[in-house]
Amino acid sequence: MKAFIVTAYGPDGLHAADIAAPTVGAHDVLIDVRAASVNPLDKMVRNGEFKQLLGYKTPFTLGHDVAGVVTQVGPAVAGFTVGDEVYSRPRDLRIGTFAESIAVDEADVALKPSTLSFVEAAAVPLVALTAWQALVDVAKVKPGQRVLVHAGAGGLGSTMIQVAKHLGAHVATTASTKNLDRVRRLGADEVVDYTRQDFSQELSGYDVVLDSLGGKNLDKSLTVLKPGGLAISVVGPPDPNLAAQIGKPLLTPVLALMSRKVRGRAKKLGVRYAFLFMQANGEQLTHLASLYDSGVLRPVVDRTFAFDETLDAIAYVEQGRANGKIVITRADHA
Repeated sequence: MKAFIVTAYGPDGLHAADIAAPTVGAHDVLIDVRAASVNPLDKMVRNGEFKQLLGYKTPFTLGHDVAGVVTQVGPAVAGFTVGDEVYSRPRDLRIGTFAESIAVDEADVALKPSTLSFVEAAAVPLVALTAWQALVDVAKVKPGQRVLVHAGAGGLGSTMIQVAKHLGAHVATTASTKNLDRVRRLGADEVVDYTRQDFSQELSGYDVVLDSLGGKNLDKSLTVLKPGGLAISVVGPPDPNLAAQIGKPLLTPVLALMSRKVRGRAKKLGVRYAFLFMQANGEQLTHLASLYDSGVLRPVVDRTFAFDETLDAIAYVEQGRANGKIVITRADHA
């Protein structure tokens, strides 16, 4: 089958190739890929940023989001049958959605929201799971709390805004001038135009900040939190809790060193810092599907690319041009 595989780490390491069809394990479902979306995580994995933590070994197929149709189920699978329309964010070390088909552990799969097309559903899994796990599992956001979401017009930010509003939070976000009305329509209560304003001078007293930019943006985010507030970053630096999450406790001191500066700054300010490395979770995707079907949440798709244009799609995301998710579709299957 045709797939896009990482043959060597780096910006030029992703190539189209013909590879063997997936092997279907006892607990796996084989999904005929109808659509897959591009995430910044794809670039990070392609460039080798997680090779020490997760142990990806080249060559491997890239891609973290999928929507498609089940064509085969393993003998131990009980929850899915051939013909089911599903969506998934496969677990780490079993990614590979930039392909004609992928075998996924059934625990990572859910029935596709019935009201969404394959293109729309493919835009959802990673960002929706990240938003849910950050806001519900880690931050435990309660109604009336104040949440700042950075880059609200992006694929992750647009989902974070919607989930935070669903939880009853007062939501602020940052966006460029052209996207101010867009993020307000998503539910943002306050909007800071980052091209003209410094959010750290405009906002204060927040319970939670969700950072997807890192660097100086993360440092300034700590200053807008109220005492005891929490900054959650999805771009790092990783904190020691990640070592237990990925089953590599020996990395604890290394991760402690990597995040020492930001954790120290947070402590000095009387606030908290956490790194989020999202986990595959079919049960959460099932719940999220109900929120999409009821209209509480809606996908935000910027544009689509044909499967053969996968490299162009990734380049588009890397250039920072996307407002919402970029989705790759297979011909006649969207």
